[in-house]
Amino acid sequence: MEPKEYQDLEKQVTPPIPYLKNALKAFFVGGIICTIGHAVTYFYIIFFDFTEKTVGNPTVSTMIFFSMLLTGFGLYKKLGQYAAAGSAVPVTGFGNAVISAAIEHRTEGVVLGIGGNIFKLAGTVILFGVASAFFVALIKLILVSIGVVQW
Repeated sequence: MEPKEYQDLEKQVTPPIPYLKNALKAFFVGGIICTIGHAVTYFYIIFFDFTEKTVGNPTVSTMIFFSMLLTGFGLYKKLGQYAAAGSAVPVTGFGNAVISAAIEHRTEGVVLGIGGNIFKLAGTVILFGVASAFFVALIKLILVSIGVVQW
């Protein structure tokens, strides 16, 4: 079979991809996740007397915890299948990636299975997040020291 014939056959067999529908689902699910994040933020501000400057870390931790719980119960996978990037891009996707690797390798034991594989998927996110934060802070320090930006 010639490559042209194969491509024609593939076009006939492969169903069309609904790009607009997928983008809208991802947009709305991501928006709902962010709305829940804002509700958590206001919960901490109202009931625990956090300020807008100090509420970020507990909010992020709570959202990651929620996604880990949903992953453990098998619900986040269904959300990911429905919304794709809408569930993977927010910080909840990070929690899902960490816990998914741990669940997948739990039969290998605590140390070699969970401990050795828990950051398999999320390790690159952590590595490049820390590295980019370092370089951004270094650039800011240089700009502050030469007087371009105020601290």
